[in-house]
Amino acid sequence: MNRLANSQSPYLLQHAANPVDWWPWGQAAFDEAKRRGVPVLLSVGYSACHWCHVMAHESFEDQATADYLNAHFVSVKVDREERPDVDAVYMEAVQAATGQGGWPMTVFLTPEARPFYFGTYFPPRPRPGMPSFRQVLEGVRAAWADRHDEVQDVAGRIVQDLAQRTGIALGSDAPQPPDAEGLHAALMTLTREFDAVRGGFGGAPKFPPSMALEFLLRHHARTGSEGALQMVSATCEAMARGGIYDQLGGGFARYSVDATWTVPHFEKMLYDNALLCRAYAHLWRATGSDLARRVALETADFMVRELRTAQGGFASALDADSDDGTGRHVEGAYYVWTPEQLREVLGEADAEFAAGYFGVTVEGTFERGASVLQLPDGERLADAAKVASVRERLLAARERRARPGRDDKIVAAWNGLAVAALAETGAYFDRPDLVDAATEAAELLVRIHMDPRGRLARTSLDGTAGGHAGVLEDYGDVAEGFLALSAVTGDGAWVDFAGLLLDTVLNRFTAEDGTLFDTADDAEALIRRPQDPTDNAAPSGWTAAAGALLSYAAIAGSTRHREAAERALVVVRALGPRVPRFIGWGLAVAEARLDGPREVAVVGPGDDPATRALHRAALLATAPGAVVAVGEPGSGEVPLLQDRPLLEGRPAAYVCRGFTCDAPTADVEALTAALGG
Repeated sequence: MNRLANSQSPYLLQHAANPVDWWPWGQAAFDEAKRRGVPVLLSVGYSACHWCHVMAHESFEDQATADYLNAHFVSVKVDREERPDVDAVYMEAVQAATGQGGWPMTVFLTPEARPFYFGTYFPPRPRPGMPSFRQVLEGVRAAWADRHDEVQDVAGRIVQDLAQRTGIALGSDAPQPPDAEGLHAALMTLTREFDAVRGGFGGAPKFPPSMALEFLLRHHARTGSEGALQMVSATCEAMARGGIYDQLGGGFARYSVDATWTVPHFEKMLYDNALLCRAYAHLWRATGSDLARRVALETADFMVRELRTAQGGFASALDADSDDGTGRHVEGAYYVWTPEQLREVLGEADAEFAAGYFGVTVEGTFERGASVLQLPDGERLADAAKVASVRERLLAARERRARPGRDDKIVAAWNGLAVAALAETGAYFDRPDLVDAATEAAELLVRIHMDPRGRLARTSLDGTAGGHAGVLEDYGDVAEGFLALSAVTGDGAWVDFAGLLLDTVLNRFTAEDGTLFDTADDAEALIRRPQDPTDNAAPSGWTAAAGALLSYAAIAGSTRHREAAERALVVVRALGPRVPRFIGWGLAVAEARLDGPREVAVVGPGDDPATRALHRAALLATAPGAVVAVGEPGSGEVPLLQDRPLLEGRPAAYVCRGFTCDAPTADVEALTAALGG
């Protein structure tokens, strides 16, 4: 066993038995490199990464490769999900040098942690246009030995270039957040990039555009744009019918390798499923779509069934690979089917039906004649009982296959996203069990990840917090989850916890000009302090914080938090019309700001059916980013509820903007009309 054996990261533990003498990230590794006078190999990945596993099997488990590494390098392994700050800094260097990035990320550093050579996956033998990993190692060793001054000069220039990229200056006379014209321009760019035939945006590989969908739903709610709603509906239907969606067990894979949503990259990530669960629930809220309702609930049930840990939180991911029954770890083996496998489980007649229903063919849509289950004809007319029986039997048979590995670490940010999704989905569809699951996850975050000062630990495992400090996305997403949970449950304590986290954002992550950094001002110093406002697979820390700040300001009546949110949104004005797919959550937050956001205070006894009806109407409102508080009159637990009397002794709802309110109403239909529901 190497030095990774004591790690909390399941990814690092996967490498603990490698013959490579791995070190975890830390000053000790760089001190050792300096003592020996050798460069550092930095290898960054995550537990559900298919090509990380491939490179591990080919190179890091190979004794000859390990011997060479151990003799000539200090090798450092990093879990990008534990240390997104380390990943971000060196990924920026990789992308600047090569024009692309990805994982595994392979970077060679000086003992001062300055990068000088970059790559991603390297094969064990040369391929056209790609050297072997051994060739790379030998080339780096030779350069370090023979051209040492040149290597140091290259490393210095790279760090200098990264330093010049640092900083997104808004300036004292910076423009305002996006206005209606700017949001319309972002809509037009998305419209040009929309795949009208297959849904989604752009070509292969095609990723679920979760945050862009939220922007489009909010834009439709504010403006009535049918084009915006049509893009959401078409994309959500195409994904739900495609192989990217698990037609048996629910939940979404990471992305589709093609433009048709047919063949996924099979890893399942918590953040994707939380974001998509919420997006489908919001689509149902806007349209009443049966498909959106089904997918939202199935995805929520998938998260609870397959990702929930013994402590009540949610694990990070399921692997793409699993044993195919022959002892080999193969991507997608758990999920794909051949006609023969259908017959073994269902018998001849039902297998023929299932093959037609799910698009299973002799030729297959994946490897070795296997097919990824789809709904090629959509929700076609079929015997519902027969479909349910076939699904149940196939799922039971699949459960007997070797399951993909699960990364059990709890990531604060992604659990915050899950709390928001499960709380809202449970409230919309009268599933108190989902709200309970959201509450337990939120309680875990407070109990294990959060200290009394409002500081967060990034990860935990088996009920013990890891040693890595939370980054900006942790604070923004957890605060978002707490605020959504408070809106559903009426428990004002979650608003207080959110406020504590957001005060940390203002005090530790915010520059004097209002720009936001990904790490706190007292975090470990890297070669630069990371700062990136663009959304990727999940909201960036910048846009997540902006959204939570805006919502909290509306609930608490805080000018300070409102101004911070608006300052953060200035960057969306510049990026939204040009790259809306990479600032989707920022655009969604900008829609909420332009709409108010609407503030809804529902007052009345919690056990009164009239209170519950008004509360439900408020939660189902489509007004962009509307915030909701519910409680007894005069409770004072949430500022939005203060000084809100009953209406002639009856439960009442107050609809406000900037704490300026319309006349209260006790009528559900009037409240719905006022909120655009």
